[in-house]
Amino acid sequence: MNHYDYMSLAMQEAKKALTSREIPIGAIIVLHDSVIAAAHNQCENRSDPTAHAEILAIKKASAILGNWRLTGCSLYVTIEPCPMCAGAAVNAHLSSIIYGAPNPWYGGIDSKFRIVQNPFNHAVSVIRGVCQSECQQLMDEFFDDKRHLSM
Repeated sequence: MNHYDYMSLAMQEAKKALTSREIPIGAIIVLHDSVIAAAHNQCENRSDPTAHAEILAIKKASAILGNWRLTGCSLYVTIEPCPMCAGAAVNAHLSSIIYGAPNPWYGGIDSKFRIVQNPFNHAVSVIRGVCQSECQQLMDEFFDDKRHLSM
C-alpha cells in the first residue's frame, strides 16, 4: 500500500465521524505496512474534549503494542493535527505524520504552531497534502451542513 491507500482508510474513518455528526477527521496508525489502529473524532458522542481521532488512534496502537512508545509507526490523519494531537505524536515517539488538508485555525504542525519542528525529545517527519482536496471536501461538507442548520 502507498500513502494514498492509507489516507483512503483514514478518510473512511472521517466519514464515520461525519455520519455521527462529529467533525470529520479520521486517523490510522501503520507499523510495518500494517494498520494497527484506526479511529475518528468522537468528542461529541463521548463528551470528551480529548477524543480526537489522533489521540484515540494513539491509545489503541499503544494498547495493541503494549508500549506507549510508537517508534517506527506512522500516523495518517485527514486534517493537520491540532497542538494537543501534535504534542501527543511527539510524546508517543511516532516516526512520521502524514496529513491531508491543512488546519488554518488550529494546525499544530504548519498552520498555526510548529510543535513537531521543535521537538522536546523526538523528531517526527511530516508529509503534507496527501489526498488534500478529498480531505478538505469532507470538512467543507460538514461545516456547510452546520451553517445551513443554524439558519
